[in-house]
Amino acid sequence: MTIAWTRFSLAACLMAGVLTASAMAQGDPVKAFDPATAAVRKPGTTVRIDLIGDSTQTDHAGYGRGFCANLTAAVDCVNMAKGGASTRSFRAQGLWERSLQTRPDYMLIQFGHNDAVFNRPPAPSGAAPSAAAPNGAAAAAPNGAAFAGGDRALANAADYEVNLRQYITEARAAGIKPILVTPLTRQYFEADGKIHSDQTEHSITMRRVAADMKVPLIELQDESIAYLEKIGEDGGHKFEITKKDATGATIYDKTHLDWAGSYVFGRMVAVDLGKAAPELAKYVRPEPAKLPPEGEKAMRVIEKGPVKIVLVGDSTVATGGGWGPGFCAVFTPNVTCDDVALNGRSSKSFIDEGAWKKALDEHGDYYLIQFGHNDQKTIPALHTDADTTFAANLHRYIADVRAIGAVPVLVTSLSRRNYKDGVLVEDLTPYVEAARKVGADEYITVIDLNGLSVAMLKRMTQEEADKFDKGAPDPNAKAEATGVDAVAGGALDRTHLNPYGQKVFGRIVADQIVRTQVELGPDLIGEPSAVPLRRGPPGPPGAAPVRVQPAAPAGGM
Repeated sequence: MTIAWTRFSLAACLMAGVLTASAMAQGDPVKAFDPATAAVRKPGTTVRIDLIGDSTQTDHAGYGRGFCANLTAAVDCVNMAKGGASTRSFRAQGLWERSLQTRPDYMLIQFGHNDAVFNRPPAPSGAAPSAAAPNGAAAAAPNGAAFAGGDRALANAADYEVNLRQYITEARAAGIKPILVTPLTRQYFEADGKIHSDQTEHSITMRRVAADMKVPLIELQDESIAYLEKIGEDGGHKFEITKKDATGATIYDKTHLDWAGSYVFGRMVAVDLGKAAPELAKYVRPEPAKLPPEGEKAMRVIEKGPVKIVLVGDSTVATGGGWGPGFCAVFTPNVTCDDVALNGRSSKSFIDEGAWKKALDEHGDYYLIQFGHNDQKTIPALHTDADTTFAANLHRYIADVRAIGAVPVLVTSLSRRNYKDGVLVEDLTPYVEAARKVGADEYITVIDLNGLSVAMLKRMTQEEADKFDKGAPDPNAKAEATGVDAVAGGALDRTHLNPYGQKVFGRIVADQIVRTQVELGPDLIGEPSAVPLRRGPPGPPGAAPVRVQPAAPAGGM
């Protein structure tokens, strides 16, 4: 079968719905939220402060955790910020309603990075875009595609001010004291050694709203610019994460923060909070908070210290027919990638047989854990119930990894590739949903490989999806292969992967982990993952795949 392939920008992929803006946005893992308990405060605290904004406020890519660390134990600091959020999408996605349900005493509101009428990408050098698209025209995009802002983009520039005023009015109506924060600057240095900010207009608008509505204002835009210009572009690099450009080269992100940056700018915001709202000054720690052990470790990783990643799971992860080899292949030699996944195992049998103890004895820095294919079997030695025993096992894995000082990451199960009447059969749903819930409850990174692989496969025919299949499955790897169909020329294993499939899905997992475990970014090599826009896998070597760029247009959060 002949399949035509076309290159498209990230925006085109977003428009097609293969990857959502939230899936690509830099920021935090999904956090569990229960309206019934949202207003319950941490014991021993006397004041609650919420962070409301985009990824430059989040814990994993912004100043959120550094801000909270610089407040005393009397403060219940709740981070509601969301990667990719604008004043429009924060409400549209229900995040504002959730924030109101937490019933804080204060809200620090910072938006701007994603509040563009027309999204526009940074110049290739990473400098600020030179000009906005003219009124009524879409910004130009590579290869002729138009950038789509989804529910982030504003209808017109005045909407930003309207939205800010509405947030303030509604917060006050709920008995909450709003505090505005002008956007953290991007590190858009130019030849004169100065930062040429793309957030000037948003900052001017926010200042006007603060003055008119008599809202306390934290001037983070000007202060962050002054600080970065003082230490210079090279000095600023140690506070920012990296990303990949379309060619696979590692470049500075210029927007998001590593652990060190979070603590520097988080301290800045905390100190300014005490000035903007003097009654809160007593809640600001007198000395800057120091990085915790996990932060120190992350900084050693981002500075290219040695790191070990351990892969745990069944045969869809293992070396014989899983995505593990493709994942391990896209990291620098600085990373030791140890795939200890075993064919035919479930979350139960992996523990019962002693394989989990052996995995912990590897003393990895990160553990990627994926089970589900065999947990759904009725064999007593394998079976777990998705909502009870399976979830309990995942909680145990996470606790054990944390106990040795490592970082746990859950991966939802790779989809099987069976179709009925032309429709993909989704037979792992209960275990996938359970893994997502456990990850949210534990507030850890969950790589939704099932969701991504399902989205890809739904755009293919059976014949097209079979390009990923392991054509001659190893007998020991058949434990998870409930869908092996006889076809002309032999048996196609529609559960396990051939080398091409390993490469495709392994790369997807690698690209996703650095969205939240940002410190691993410098060790990721090669071009960003190729995800099909329409029917057909990215194709065998020589085909031109759809490129999914690692950064959203216009510095999307």
